[in-house]
Amino acid sequence: MIFGLDVTSPLFWSAFGSILLANIVLSGDNAVVIAMAARTLKPEQRGKAIFWGSAAAIVMRILLTIVAIQLLALPYLKIIGAILLVYIGVDLLKGEEDEDGGGKEINGMASAIRTILIADLVMSLDNVLAVAAAAKGNLPLLVMGLLVSIPLIIFGATLLTKVMERFPIIITIGAALLGFLAGEMLLTDPAVSTQFGAMSEQTVTLGGVLGAVLVVALGTWLAKRAHAAHQEAQEAREG
Repeated sequence: MIFGLDVTSPLFWSAFGSILLANIVLSGDNAVVIAMAARTLKPEQRGKAIFWGSAAAIVMRILLTIVAIQLLALPYLKIIGAILLVYIGVDLLKGEEDEDGGGKEINGMASAIRTILIADLVMSLDNVLAVAAAAKGNLPLLVMGLLVSIPLIIFGATLLTKVMERFPIIITIGAALLGFLAGEMLLTDPAVSTQFGAMSEQTVTLGGVLGAVLVVALGTWLAKRAHAAHQEAQEAREG
C-alpha cells in the first residue's frame, strides 16, 4: 500500500497508466515551450531551467487540476489565456532575428522559468481535465502520475533544445503551435459560446489556424523591424 493505494491491483495500474499516458500526450506542446524558453540560455543554465521549469509546472498543474472544472467554467478566462499565448509565441519568435539573428537571450534562468510557468499554466487549462478524468477523483494517484511524468517532459524538452539548434525552423513551428492553441482557446471560451453559440469543430480548427498565422506573421514582422532598427543604429555609430 502506498498512500492508501493498493499497488498490486490491476485497477491501480490501469488508472496510473492512463494518467501517465494522458500527461505525456498532452504535454508535447508544453515541452516545445520549455525548449524554446531555455534555448538561449548558457549551456550550464539550460539544464537547470528545464528541470526547475518542468518541476514547477507539474506542481502547478496538480494544483490546477484540483480546481480545473470550476476554473474552466469562468467566462473570459480562456480569452485571457489566448492573449497570453499569442504574446508568448510572438515574443519567442521575435527574438530569432534580434542581434543579427543571434536570438534574444532571455535574461537569466528566472525569466526563462517564468515564461515556462505562464505558458504551461495557460496551455494546461484543457489538458488537466483529461488527467483528472483518468484519476477518477483519486488525488494521491493523480499526484503520483504527474510526478512520474516529470523526467519524461524534461527529456522531451532537452531533446528539443538540441534539435532547435540544428533546425531553427522548429522554433517557428513552435510559435505557430502556440498561436493555434490560442485560437482554439478563444473560440471555446464560455463567454464566446454564450454570445455566438457553440462553435463547430471545423470553426474552432479554423480559429486555431488563423491564430497560428497571426503569431508567425506578427512575430516575423517585429523581428525584421527590430533587425532593421539594429542595423540602422549600428550604421549610425560607424558613420
